[in-house]
Amino acid sequence: MSMAHTALGSITVVGECVADAFTDPARSTPGRLALDVLPGGGPANTAVALARLGTPTRFLGRLSDDVFGALFRDHLSASGVDLTDAVTTPEPSTLAIADLDDDGQATYSFFADGAADWQWTADELSTTTPADTVAVHTGSLALIRPPGGSHIEEHLAQAREHATVSIDPNVRPLLVPPAAYRQRLPHWCVLADILRLSEDDLALLLPDATPEQACDTWHAAGVPLVIVTLGGRGALASLHGARISVPAPTVDVVDTIGAGDAFTAGLLHRLTALGHLGGRLDALTPEDTADACAFAARVAALTCSVPGANPPWADSLPTRTAGV
Repeated sequence: MSMAHTALGSITVVGECVADAFTDPARSTPGRLALDVLPGGGPANTAVALARLGTPTRFLGRLSDDVFGALFRDHLSASGVDLTDAVTTPEPSTLAIADLDDDGQATYSFFADGAADWQWTADELSTTTPADTVAVHTGSLALIRPPGGSHIEEHLAQAREHATVSIDPNVRPLLVPPAAYRQRLPHWCVLADILRLSEDDLALLLPDATPEQACDTWHAAGVPLVIVTLGGRGALASLHGARISVPAPTVDVVDTIGAGDAFTAGLLHRLTALGHLGGRLDALTPEDTADACAFAARVAALTCSVPGANPPWADSLPTRTAGV
């Protein structure tokens, strides 16, 4: 595929921004807890990673006019994300307090009720998807939380007429019971061409299934390409039942925040470059799936090697994986 083709394909990401607050022990004292706040949220992280890789990326989010909303706008814009169709709103931003364990895995407490991210209206999402959009990616809390989630589903149903649909459920059991995800997942499988989820998500959605069994379940429900990321063990991709095992590059892990989002971005970026997005993945081969997943794993590994959700820029990737 030529670079000219790549430049013509843009990706729209729909979903939330979250202020990720981390405790800062160095600045904390008895009676005073210091927090370090970084811009996050699964869909926003994916949009940032895509734009940094060089894919034209448009973000449909509801950005508060509070201090965190300003942080999100600056972060997204500085990474090259198009915010033309983002909504500015007076509702507060979503805040997550992260607690990191010794392995860099985060657990969160959320402050999300009444937040801007979930209040989508049909009118706000009725903007026609631009003709150059080859894929729409969404998922995480914005797709499941009322009242906005159902409007995003309607947007996907319209967009998939000429764009590939990618969904990352990103299950957050503290905020939404896994049963709610299980109820909506069959409908998402009808809409989605690509379903990317973590093994933690899998354990909550299909607790007794192996990754292979889960892939077959979701293929039967309508998804052509299912990818289960397995942390340090890489990923399992399944294209219409053809299995592709993806090793994870060796990396010194600082934390795993945003790694799954970076994987999704790397996958979508590479599939765009290979010319496979814009429809139902009809021409996608196991070989190109393996190529795209290997690239995605590299992007995720580089994100794990730095603090927070800070995905790499295209010019920092080794040339052997960065080429398109």
